[in-house]
Amino acid sequence: MCGLEIPTNSNVMVGMQRADDAGVYRVSDELAIIQTVDFFTPIVDDPYWFGQIAAANALSDVYAMGGTPKTAMNLVAFPLADMDISILRQIIIGGLDKMTEAGVVLVGGHSVEDAELKYGLSVTGFIHPERVLTKNNLNNGDRLILTKPLGTGIINTAIKGGMASDEIVDQVTRLMARLNKDAAEIMVNYPVHACTDITGFGLLGHLAEMISKSQFGIKISSGSVPIIKETFDYAAMGLVPAGAFKNREFREGMVEFAPSVDRLIQDVLFDPQTSGGLLICVDSDQADDLLKALIDGGVHESTVIGEVISGFAGKIVVN
Repeated sequence: MCGLEIPTNSNVMVGMQRADDAGVYRVSDELAIIQTVDFFTPIVDDPYWFGQIAAANALSDVYAMGGTPKTAMNLVAFPLADMDISILRQIIIGGLDKMTEAGVVLVGGHSVEDAELKYGLSVTGFIHPERVLTKNNLNNGDRLILTKPLGTGIINTAIKGGMASDEIVDQVTRLMARLNKDAAEIMVNYPVHACTDITGFGLLGHLAEMISKSQFGIKISSGSVPIIKETFDYAAMGLVPAGAFKNREFREGMVEFAPSVDRLIQDVLFDPQTSGGLLICVDSDQADDLLKALIDGGVHESTVIGEVISGFAGKIVVN
């Protein structure tokens, strides 16, 4: 943060010096802790499912670093004068159920009365210091595997506009509430060099973070990227969230689209995701084995979407 003197020490392995999914602090030669926090306003009407999604989203940063989440604290802003307290109860139950699924214990939290409802978690995870995954350790030729399909931002816009079917609402809600736990536990058995989770910056925004100030570039096959099929229908209707245009404006200078890449596909690649999948950068020799293990392990939408390339430093080439 420009102009600010940030406290630090030699045990900070990942901190404010670079953009990453979470902070990492070395406790000993055998243990480091991962710390992250995330909360947001409701993106679905059902309070129970909102609690699940918010919790899954907050836990995801620990999985992206290769760690195991252990403890969490609730963060709540609630309009007590305008909403029944039963709504908050359902949100908390949703979050607790997701924490239980993750094997995480709730150790506290903080709530404030606010005009706008918000919920999320502060999460602490464990990892061995030598196994920390960051966004920036790419190797030439590495393959990129994405574990969840894109499109939640566009579809959530359709949901807010009352234009999405009950079927697609249920599908997307369950997708966002799904933990990245299985994918994270599988990938640690393979030579993964870098990892991140796809959230508000969209796929291309998070790819840009991975190659910023890097000697490498990334090539993406747009036809291989898993996308929720209804996404294109809603995008064609103009239901692309403002965040997608902000993501494009911020990062389009790093992206080279082939003429064959339709504008709708471009919009989806910039679409801000909520509780998206992991983007795993793995040695090319074992990419197929990791992909098979993910699919066999229940992470069925996992797909190889591209590779790390030399000669295009700091660029994302989309074909």
